[in-house]
Parts: sequence; C-alpha cells; structure tokens
Amino acid sequence: MEPRLTEFRELFGLKEQDVRTYSPLTLAYIGDAIYELVIRTVLVSRGNCPVNQLHRRAAALVKASAQSAMIGVLEPLLSPEERGIYRRGRNAHSPTMAKHATMADYRRATGFEALMGYLYLSGGYDRMLQLIRTGIEHVEAAGGKHD
Repeated sequence: MEPRLTEFRELFGLKEQDVRTYSPLTLAYIGDAIYELVIRTVLVSRGNCPVNQLHRRAAALVKASAQSAMIGVLEPLLSPEERGIYRRGRNAHSPTMAKHATMADYRRATGFEALMGYLYLSGGYDRMLQLIRTGIEHVEAAGGKHD
C-alpha cells in the first residue's frame, strides 16, 4: 500500500480494511470524490481563471455522460481485476440516479467511480491517474461531445 494512505490511516487511527470487501456503491462513493478532486486539481494547475469557468470545465468532465465515454475508451485497457471491479459497480443497483443522465450512462459512470475508488483505496494511485489522464484526453479530443 502507498505510504500516503498508510500515513492517513495512522493519523486518524483507522484500521486497514480489505478493499475487496467493500460494496461497489461504497467504492463509487469514494471514487466520485477522488475523481472530482483529481479533475479540479488538473484544471486549477492548468492556470488561474475565474471560478465559474473552472466549475463549468469540471462539470463537463465529472458528469455521467463524460465518465461513461471515458470508461468506453478505458475498458479494453483494464486488467481482469479492474474489469471485474468496474462491472460490479456498473451492475450495482443504486437507489438514486443522476438528473441529466441516461440509465446506461449512469450505470457505466457508477462502475467508473467504483474502479476509481478501488484504485485509490488499494494504493493504485499511479494506475488511477494514468486511466484518468487517458480518459480526459479522449473527452477533450472529442471536444466534450459525448452526450
């Protein structure tokens, strides 16, 4: 496990858990947050600009249709283990759904978020960032047209 998460757990007195035992929706819950943090960090690091512009750019990359487009590109690149985590997240039955997303996009996005959560909690930061970068490149190359 990455030293960063180990230090985090030590600082807060948290026990190490087997990430494979988490429900896919729990993985998606943390995956949603870490993915948005990565996106915001990338956007802010690209240069100072008005916050409303940052928000619009971030929203374009974190909405379900963008995540669905990303996982469409990423799925062939996933290891069997990663593909299994993605499928568990995609097939999980969530009690809610995004307002402006199709059910298919929402489920694929939930699978994407579950994978991001799994990689984060298991210390696969480099792999997580590599997949996010590839996904962003795809969405931006498409001009944000993924709806």
